[in-house]
Amino acid sequence: MPQRVIEGIAGLRPLVGQELSVSDWVEVSQSRIDTFASATEDHQWIHVDVERAGTESPFGATIAHGFLSLSLISHLAALAVKIEGKFKMGINYGLNKVRFTSPVKSGSRIRGRFTLQSVEDIKDGAQIVYSVLVEIEGGAKPALVAEWLVRYYE
Repeated sequence: MPQRVIEGIAGLRPLVGQELSVSDWVEVSQSRIDTFASATEDHQWIHVDVERAGTESPFGATIAHGFLSLSLISHLAALAVKIEGKFKMGINYGLNKVRFTSPVKSGSRIRGRFTLQSVEDIKDGAQIVYSVLVEIEGGAKPALVAEWLVRYYE
């Protein structure tokens, strides 16, 4: 899906309550999972031991860390939406209501679906709240759901 371009905070305001865009699919490879495991020191076998996970895991394969899927929200958002404007910076401000609703098996593809919940003025900028759904290709349930808070400073 092509990236949606929105003209600044003013361009976001009339879109509150609407789905902004859906990202392209992104593969969650075993290599990506292993790299995340090394970066976070979380080497639990369900993530990194392909042979054991294939026989002992209820999922029949290794699965991505929930926090790996969560950390990909920024990348998925960049694929889906570009907010143009004169910003000094944009920062992650936090997350609300995060739930990991379905495991992401190694080799699966995920994408982000972004709905604009609110735009609030703050000192020197705006706080944006997105409803995020990370879908698994061919999956009946999403990998995760969350509210994502981002602040843009002008």
